[in-house]
Amino acid sequence: MAEQPLAGRVAAITGASSGIGEATALALSRAGAAVALGARRRERLDEVAAKAEGPCSVHEVDLTDEDEARGFIEAAHREHGGLNVLINNAGLMLLGPVDGADTTEWRRMLEVNLWALLVCTHAALPLIARSGGGDIVNVSSVAGRRADAGGAVYNMTKFGVHGFSEALRQEALHQGVRVTTVAPGFVETELQGHNVNPVVRQAIERTRDQIGEVLKAQDIADAILYAVTRPAYVCLNELLVRPTAQAR
Repeated sequence: MAEQPLAGRVAAITGASSGIGEATALALSRAGAAVALGARRRERLDEVAAKAEGPCSVHEVDLTDEDEARGFIEAAHREHGGLNVLINNAGLMLLGPVDGADTTEWRRMLEVNLWALLVCTHAALPLIARSGGGDIVNVSSVAGRRADAGGAVYNMTKFGVHGFSEALRQEALHQGVRVTTVAPGFVETELQGHNVNPVVRQAIERTRDQIGEVLKAQDIADAILYAVTRPAYVCLNELLVRPTAQAR
């Protein structure tokens, strides 16, 4: 039988219907955790749940709605008898210049990338502490470490994730809760497909071509699994994971 370092642990994963969220949910499940999957697309969640290797619950949730987001975290705790790990993975990347931008896209990014993360964290923190401690993993981006023209508001949200995570880490350590920020570089997921602007799409394709072999969702899931299975006294504060050929 494969080693199960997360046996007896419970993890809630947002944005679990595809990409990094799906890969992480399945990685944690293989490692023995009971997993609660949260996202909007019920059909996709059911498909992920069918691949889980242990206890798994599915929650169709709009994470930008505070009541729904809190309800997801509380249901994960209630249904699985505790909560030890929160993976704040849900994210939205809508790129383009500030001048002439559709500000409704800005609001959507702020609500998904920041507000949803804040609410889920606020709901989960005391539950993780009461369950004996554990981990909060915030999936950010290399865009939270450096800014580029055409990504100003996305950069703003991801810089915010980094700042919030570091301050939270200093608070939560007193409750036995570790906080890790994971900052992926170019990963082949649905994230790029959020952009419908043809100029932006072309720029993304050029970047992919320049890099060559980009990361897979499983690469980030492996990094997250590594972080949450360290001994309790070890906290990986930040993991920056780029494709080898990605310069920035």
